[in-house]
Amino acid sequence: MKDLIIETKDLYYNFGTKNVLSGVSLEVPKNSIYGFIGPNGAGKTTTIRVLLSLLKVPAHKVRIFGKDISRKRIDILSRVGALIEEPSVYKHLSGYDNLRVQCRYLGIDSKRIDEVLAITELLDDKNRKVKEYSLGMRQRLSIASVLLNDPELLILDEPTNGLDPAGIHDMRKLMLKLCKEHGKTIFVSSHLLSELEKVVTHIGIIDNHKIRFQGSIQQLKRLTSDYLVIKTSDNSDALKRIVDLGFAVSVLEDKSLRVTPNSDENANKINKHLIKSGIDVYHLAHHSGDLENIFMDIVGK
Repeated sequence: MKDLIIETKDLYYNFGTKNVLSGVSLEVPKNSIYGFIGPNGAGKTTTIRVLLSLLKVPAHKVRIFGKDISRKRIDILSRVGALIEEPSVYKHLSGYDNLRVQCRYLGIDSKRIDEVLAITELLDDKNRKVKEYSLGMRQRLSIASVLLNDPELLILDEPTNGLDPAGIHDMRKLMLKLCKEHGKTIFVSSHLLSELEKVVTHIGIIDNHKIRFQGSIQQLKRLTSDYLVIKTSDNSDALKRIVDLGFAVSVLEDKSLRVTPNSDENANKINKHLIKSGIDVYHLAHHSGDLENIFMDIVGK
């Protein structure tokens, strides 16, 4: 039996007459980094607000830590840390003083502050004014604040949004540390698979308010395949002739042809056929399939 931290069953949600979630069923295993991926407007933030009981749904639709959120809301949320939208910090205060305010609000001993600053690699900057922090540092300070009560589950909504490459790298590194070294389960949303594929263990892809794929990152990778990229003197004619040979062909953004299945034998066969047909082959190369292409295929872009 799966040890699930988050489980939703056939979850629907409407804003008035507008449907925003359609039968969403999630399974988030314990100690996983679960990437919740989808285009803007797909339903990611609405799902997160439901998980945090900010939006109400019928009983038995959402279970966290094996408990119904509609019946055990306070108990569940005391074990959850959430970061939604932009970092919420006082820029005129130091990093340390921001967390001290949070400790007073939560009734937590201030000795926990240095511990979370060390985890988020902000200990050396704790006395600097937050207005001097980069956006990435402010984002990590916000995560430090939700770590103060040592939650078992972290729910992060677009934590890399707006960050530069260095900030994105630091956020990935932090998520890995929190999962592997501190035993946290992390549910993280994004609209870009490329941002998260290096760290997530599981993926849920939502599009048009429905789950299109759910499983481990290994299961998603099995959907990828190598392919040939071909450019010719007449791509339109080449496409028809390659299809007649029995290959699957699609047109890439630069008008070159993407052909599967890929092999040296198939490349040779196609090349000879096109040349024999009077079509010049300008470029023919092997390419490895990637998760970004699979994501785009799944959401139908």
